[in-house]
Parts: sequence; structure tokens; C-alpha cells
Amino acid sequence: MDKVEQDDEKTSVRGAAAKVAQSEETDFASLSSTVASFFQSQLDSDLDMSTSLKENIYAMSNTKEMHDFLSATRRSLHRNPELMYELPHTSETITTILDELQIPYSTGWAKNTHQDVYPGPGGYGIVAHIGKNVADNNNNDKDSCIILRADMDALPIKEATRNIDSFKSKTSGKMHACGHDGHVTMLLGAAALLKQVESEIEGTIRLVFQPAEEGGAGMKRMVEEGLVTLQPTADLAFGMHVWPTLPTGVIASRPGPIMAAAEMFTIELHGKGGHAAMPHLTIDPIVAASSLVVNLQSIVSRTISPLESGVISVTAISAGDAFNVIPASAVLKGTMRALSTDMLMSLRDKVGEMVKNTATLHGCNSTILYSPDFYPPTVNDAELFDWSTSVGALVSREGKVRDTAPTMGGEDFGFLAEAIPSMFFFVGQGSGGDEKYHIPRTDFGLHHPSFALDEEVLPIGVELHANLALRSLKKLFGNDQRIDLETSEF
Repeated sequence: MDKVEQDDEKTSVRGAAAKVAQSEETDFASLSSTVASFFQSQLDSDLDMSTSLKENIYAMSNTKEMHDFLSATRRSLHRNPELMYELPHTSETITTILDELQIPYSTGWAKNTHQDVYPGPGGYGIVAHIGKNVADNNNNDKDSCIILRADMDALPIKEATRNIDSFKSKTSGKMHACGHDGHVTMLLGAAALLKQVESEIEGTIRLVFQPAEEGGAGMKRMVEEGLVTLQPTADLAFGMHVWPTLPTGVIASRPGPIMAAAEMFTIELHGKGGHAAMPHLTIDPIVAASSLVVNLQSIVSRTISPLESGVISVTAISAGDAFNVIPASAVLKGTMRALSTDMLMSLRDKVGEMVKNTATLHGCNSTILYSPDFYPPTVNDAELFDWSTSVGALVSREGKVRDTAPTMGGEDFGFLAEAIPSMFFFVGQGSGGDEKYHIPRTDFGLHHPSFALDEEVLPIGVELHANLALRSLKKLFGNDQRIDLETSEF
């Protein structure tokens, strides 16, 4: 993207955030008063104040100015998808908005410690803070602190989404096919809202914009770099993901593991190449590879309990490039997934044995390489689940949080959930594409080349972030820095 295009992109989002604070549709003095009263209200008698807070957040999340800001920001990010640890435009867009909102932040997070595997030095992660003590530059080491997180990176997929010509990906072979452009936008929208009531916020809201979720373990890097232990130390963390198999406006989650532990593998089989007319003089790695693909499936079906969950998928095979040549080697790539780290490690051991034995049977040598960092399962804290689903019910257009089955998809929010009590939500977005919403269809699966975000979900994400932040900090503040998850009410 040349300088003129970069300037055009900045212009498309510059000013939009500031207009959120200038909306004539929202009484910010009233909202600030509501937030102040909410923090001071008694834990067992705040129903009216809680309802008032919910209504104020809803109104502020759905002004014309907020909708314009969310749309402009999300479409700018969608036009300029970036991968893994190489996110200069995405990072600059975020910092431009944070500067405009006068929210302090630090950059340089999520440095790439595996440049031999993933390109780029990294360091495009951003951590920002909102709260009364942040605004006053006070020593806030003893503040309660909660984390709101959004992932930033796109995928190496050629976009095939229809009816979005004005903001379709400008970079062939890259697209936001997992909704991370929406995730960043929702968190920025929540930042714009929360900044307006910052002087009344007891505690600190840590906004985390994280690179390299799509396989690069960017959250692990940020945790290693001190994301949780940074003062004030984080108490809780919240994350969310748009979900095209749920209707727009639905919020879902579950206690315990909600997303799977995941590991990537590359298997190389080394045989002996030769003429296709003389296979008896070769050791054919393609035959070995074909056998291995079938054998790997028996690991899940025949070596683990039917009551356990696991999946092994071979997703790429490469060998040879000629019609009449048996190649000397073959390469298989894929993933294994489970709902616990113990099961994932068990699968990894079994895959290793299967590879070794199958290769030996066919006279081949073998090697297997794994990703630098396997993903742990994303596990919702059991007590935090019951407590925070009350917040989700306030925001859900159904008035409740749906129970959902766990998915075998991986999510590096799991690294954060290992460090502190955390909660992860699915936010439905699958109703777009009809008269009630807009085209294109928004029920294509994640990572599909026709994936499209229903922009009606953006203010819902803003509402969820803002309610989670204020209500969790209130509980921390009201319980002398300790949440009584069994007795607290929203």
C-alpha cells in the first residue's frame, strides 16, 4: 500500500472515534453519574442501578456516531489484512484511534521468538489502560484490574466474499476470514465508550490487542512479556469470538473447556526414488503416506475412550512433481486436537509411534516436527462462568446466555486462561444476508473464503465488553478486592 492509500485509510477512521463523544443521542453526564452511583451502590441492592447502567451502555453503543465509527474502522481493517507477526497497518490504525481518544498505551508487545518458523520480528501488540487512576496518573499498583482482549491477525486465504466491493481485501491471498477485524473494532468501540466515564471507574481496564492468534501463539508471547503481572496485576480476563453458526444477537458459552488444545505437525517420509515403471527398485513414500493417513484415523477411533474427545486431521500432502517418477520423499501436514492438555500429549505420543511404525513397515525413514508452541485448551473458570453469564444475559438479544457444546477449534486465549481466571464467549453473527439485516450472507464458517461479518454484531460486542469491564471491576471494588463469586449478583 503506497503513502496515498495509507493516508486515505487513516482519513477513513480519523475523527470517527472523537465523534462518538460528541453524539447528541447520549447524555454523558447522566451516564457518568450512573457509573459513579453503580460503583458506590450496595452489592445486594443494586438492581435498579444495574438496569440503568445496562440501558445507558446500550444507548451509547447504538448511536449513529458509534455505528459510523464501528463500520469505518472495521472496513479499513478488512481492506488491509495482515498476518501473524507482521501487522504494521493494523497496529497503526489502533494507535491512531487510541491517540484520538487520549487513551495511554504501550507498544512493542508480542515479539516473535520463533522467526525461523514465522516471518517478521513481531512487536505489533498493544496494551492500553482506562480508569480513574490512569487518567490522574496516580500510583495504581493496588488497583483491581481486568483484561479485555481482541486478536488482530488475518489468514492466508484468497477472499471470495460477495457484495463487499467497497472494502474487499486489497491484498490477494490474505483476508479477515475469522472476524478478527470485528474483534479489534468492538474493543475499540468499548474503549471509546469507557473513556467517557473514566473518571468514575474504580480500578483499571486493560485493553489488549494481540497479534498472531492464527497459529503463532501471540498471547503466549504477551503473557511471557508480563501482560498479567504488569502493574496493576490483572485479576480477571474476558475474551469473545464472533460465531457464524449462531444467530446474530445470541451469546453462548459453557463452563470448563470451550475450545480445544491444538498441535500442528509436519511429517516427512524418506524412501528411495526411481522410475515409475520399476517400483520394485524404489521405496515408495507415497504408498507409505497413503497408509499413514488411514492409520492415523484409527488412533482416535480405536485407542481412546469414546467418552473422550480428540481429532487428528491430515490437511496437506506433497510428494513428487512428475508423472513417471516415484519421489524420494513425501510430506504430510495437519493438526491434532483435544479438550485437555493431557489428552493432546497422549495423542502426540500415539501419532509419533504410528508414524515410526508405518514408516518402518514400508521401509522408509521418518521425521516429525511440531509447532513451537502447542495451544492449551481455552477453559472457562467454573465460578467465573456462573457470575459472568449474568452479564452476557443482559446483553444477549435473547435475554440469556445459551449453553454450547465445546468446539475442537483452537484459540490462544487459552494461554491467558491458564494464567488468571478467565471467561470466553461466542457472539452470534449468522443472521446477516436477509431482509432483516443485509447482504452478504454471514453464516459461512470461520476460515471460509466467503466468510462475511454481520456488522450488526459490532455494537453487541461493544455492549458486552463495557458491561463485563464495569461490572467485574465493581465486584472487585465492592468486595475489598476479592470477588465472592457465589454470592455476588449483577
